[in-house]
Amino acid sequence: MTMTEMPAEGASPVLDVRGLTKSFHMHHLGQRLDPFRDVSFAVGQGEFLLLRGPNGVGKSTLLRTIFRTCLPESGAVIFASRRGAVDLARAADVDVALLRRDEIGFVTQFLVARPRVAAEDIVAEPLRRLGRPASEALEEARHWLSAFGVKRDLWRAYPTTFSGGEQQKVNLARALILPPRLLLLDEPTASLDAGARAALVARLAELKHAGVAMIGVFHHPGDVETLIDRVIDLGRKEVSDVAV
Repeated sequence: MTMTEMPAEGASPVLDVRGLTKSFHMHHLGQRLDPFRDVSFAVGQGEFLLLRGPNGVGKSTLLRTIFRTCLPESGAVIFASRRGAVDLARAADVDVALLRRDEIGFVTQFLVARPRVAAEDIVAEPLRRLGRPASEALEEARHWLSAFGVKRDLWRAYPTTFSGGEQQKVNLARALILPPRLLLLDEPTASLDAGARAALVARLAELKHAGVAMIGVFHHPGDVETLIDRVIDLGRKEVSDVAV
């Protein structure tokens, strides 16, 4: 599959994906799977790019490859970090870890919760790493837990005991408490109720206005219809523009 798309005219490129190809070798079956081949696109500041296509077409795999959870077979993923351009496909693990901490966010429908850590402490952690006072970080964390609909009596509880929907709200609060430079969204609304979905869309609109570049996969793309600038349709192997 070959596709090329550039950000809107005048937008500063945050991410430039060039000829990205990913394959999986199923040794026990003697088969090779090709989720995507020769994918090229760029995303600018404040742009929202939607990945679309049927299940199994490689949408989540593309996000994970950009995030460097998966290594590509070929191609480049040029990220314009605050310290200079970095090819995420080839960068050292330590550099990728730093970028994930400071500049690249990834929201999935699953929270990997640490045992015996309260929800409010999990959400406040990104602020504490920046040196914010503990009381101030907790106050901000509680604001976002409330915004996403986490009940007050759960703020000091351990998310390992929460339902999937409540865990996802904690996940969102933590991931979105600070504006990253690039935000990857993999089905973030899958387990959310209507109130939490509305809070998420409102927060994404704020981040978009602040210049955050976003790439997302949504089971119900109508939730973010007003935010979408462009679409990559992996199922039809083409890129199309979407009017806002």
